[in-house]
Amino acid sequence: MFIPTEAAKLHSFFSSMTEFSVVAFTSVFFLVDPFAAIPAFLVMTVDADAVGRRRMAKRAAWTCFIVLSAFAAAGSLIFKMFGITLPAFEIAGGLILLLIGLEMLQAKRSTQEGPSETEEGAHKEDVGITPLGIPLLAGPGAISTVMVLMGASPTWAHVIPIYVAIAVTALASYWVLASADKVRKRIGDTGIRIMMRIMGLLLTAIAIQFVLNGLALIGLVNLSGQ
Repeated sequence: MFIPTEAAKLHSFFSSMTEFSVVAFTSVFFLVDPFAAIPAFLVMTVDADAVGRRRMAKRAAWTCFIVLSAFAAAGSLIFKMFGITLPAFEIAGGLILLLIGLEMLQAKRSTQEGPSETEEGAHKEDVGITPLGIPLLAGPGAISTVMVLMGASPTWAHVIPIYVAIAVTALASYWVLASADKVRKRIGDTGIRIMMRIMGLLLTAIAIQFVLNGLALIGLVNLSGQ
């Protein structure tokens, strides 16, 4: 039987886990944003049949999962190797997310894809690993985010939602890209741009929170409201 103090601690833990899980999933999924990669994917795979597109979508999803998982696992080591503190990386990561979020509000993804990547992919037989898997899916924003999330994990239990978010995002990316034709016909280019702007708005809010967290860690702001 729990005493009130233990019950309060348990409630606080589950509340923290729930909040952290939501932030982890939304951050990773919105940054990878497989829906926004559909136009570039279709251009790159214009000469491929349905089987070939599914194969490249699977490679892209696996590449995204492996790259993000590797950087998440190596996050703390990279911090120590370069002498980077968590507040510094939270602020830097937040600023990167802010730039990406502002671009997404304009339905752009120049930090992850551009004419050069699309042109390169159009001349390759298999675009699954590059440029589709990285940097179109696992771009600099997603990589820095998983590292910040890993460094900000208060307990080892909070590490689990990060890898779950990466796995679910990679699986969703495969499903979206493997069905790119159907998805594009159903929601259209306008729908893709609307979704990108909505994700950009939420991502901008998450970016500001990252910056505030970093400033709070060095004592420049007080998030407690006291």
